[in-house]
Amino acid sequence: MKRSILLHPDPRLKKMCDAVPDLTDELRALADDMLETMYDAPGVGLAAPQVGVLRRLVVLDCVKQEGEAPRPLIMFNPEIIASSDEVSVYEEGCLSMPEQYADVTRPVEVTVKWVDRDGNEQTEDMGGLWGTCVQHEIDHLDGKLFIDHLKPLKRQMITRKMVKMKRELARG
Repeated sequence: MKRSILLHPDPRLKKMCDAVPDLTDELRALADDMLETMYDAPGVGLAAPQVGVLRRLVVLDCVKQEGEAPRPLIMFNPEIIASSDEVSVYEEGCLSMPEQYADVTRPVEVTVKWVDRDGNEQTEDMGGLWGTCVQHEIDHLDGKLFIDHLKPLKRQMITRKMVKMKRELARG
């Protein structure tokens, strides 16, 4: 089932999310809904707070090559356990901020630990788009948006555009 994606500014996007104590069918269904919502948007990542659920859950699929098999990842309680000293700049966007993009500097590679939908602990080194995306989504779980990495003026400019967009959407 597709879910509605919250748009910035929304106070729920700035809240710290609670850990998932144990996996339930309800949480697995939420993860499936989030994947469907992300693919439909279309996007490469989505965090539970973006659909109004304050739990530590993200979904990702950064496969962009035509003809390459999708690789949907469901991560419960994801955490970065190591990151490279080397950084890169990547133009990021966010499904909670349609049509807004900015360059964000992050570590090139991260090692991520999480629990998969079957309750198994996973660890993986991620770089490139996967590395950037997983850091972006984990930020959401900590109430942090990609614009929080920007200088105040750029952040305010994007927020003003989003307030205007939400007003126009509310008018219908």
